[in-house]
Amino acid sequence: MMLGVLGLTVFIGKRLGAQQGPNSDSSTTVARPRKPGANGSAPAPEPDKAPIPSKFGKPKDSAIPDNVPTFRSDAITVTVDTAVLDNKGHFIPNIPKQNFRILEDGVPQQVVGFSLGEAPMTVCLLVEFSNRFQSFYSYAWFQTLTAAYGFAQTLKPEDNLAVIAYDLRPEILSDFTTDRQQTAEALSRLRIAGFSESNMFDALVDTAQRMQDIEGRKAIVLLASGIDTLSKLTYDKTRRALQDAGVPIYAVGLLQSIREMADAGGYMGTMERLDFIQADNEMRTFAAETGGMSYFPRFDAEFPGVFQSIEQTLRSDYVLTYNPSNQARDGKVRRIKVQLVDPATNEPVRLNDDKGKAIKYKIVAKTGYTAPREVE
Repeated sequence: MMLGVLGLTVFIGKRLGAQQGPNSDSSTTVARPRKPGANGSAPAPEPDKAPIPSKFGKPKDSAIPDNVPTFRSDAITVTVDTAVLDNKGHFIPNIPKQNFRILEDGVPQQVVGFSLGEAPMTVCLLVEFSNRFQSFYSYAWFQTLTAAYGFAQTLKPEDNLAVIAYDLRPEILSDFTTDRQQTAEALSRLRIAGFSESNMFDALVDTAQRMQDIEGRKAIVLLASGIDTLSKLTYDKTRRALQDAGVPIYAVGLLQSIREMADAGGYMGTMERLDFIQADNEMRTFAAETGGMSYFPRFDAEFPGVFQSIEQTLRSDYVLTYNPSNQARDGKVRRIKVQLVDPATNEPVRLNDDKGKAIKYKIVAKTGYTAPREVE
């Protein structure tokens, strides 16, 4: 079976883009139709971006009796999912709370919450599905589908997964579900790409904003070439929107080996080469700034290791919480840096393996957030 280069998204945990009426106990999302109905009727209108159903959060308009006391906190609280990985990408466990230090705009913060443990995940698999690369299409389709199915197989039964494909616009192929049969049916719809556009910026921001209010472990797994052709959003606006949404992005670049062969064989021009380099850099930036990771496997045999790394990192994060010393509601971007230090000396922590040998490690965490703005 072959895979499309462009367009799948998998959401784990809560339903993405589902709408729930005040009198309904379930919610469904209908994917954007591409063709008229069988009876010749016009296609249904494209659904607007829907809020997360109220079962995933407190209803906005709950009626509270007058005689019941209510409490409100104006304190800003920031949660930072943090992974500490060795040089092979393996999660390093059992690091004490006192060794973590968070700097916000260079100022040390007091960590008030600390937890570690496996938890169900809510993941959206976002897949680029475009016919832009006609000469690469057969291989690209095979690689995309193989990668998408491979990632779905790493999930546990309690994990929720959604699939979104994009070309001109994102299309929800399956809502968040623990039913892997629904996921397989969604992926089987990736047969013939209809458009040559791949609007990655718009698709990423739309997906992240749909997921931003979901609680718990969540992430976007992006399978894409990284090329953006016609998005309404610019690169800078996309970066800002993704930071605001706070959903980690795990970007997996496709077509790496094909690109190298085309380049070596003289089939790729200078502009195409620069476009791909820029695409890779943009995917790296989106992943790093949201606390995710980026991967650029050259061979199909590398994909299982990539997906295992994503699954392990997502499921085993340290969750750090702090109340910023700067509580100003000014809508400004605050920069975050997570460090491992010895509290006695304030020097970087040395981590050793079982043989006492120093381990080279890296810390994966989001690099900032946007403070709320006071509403007048």
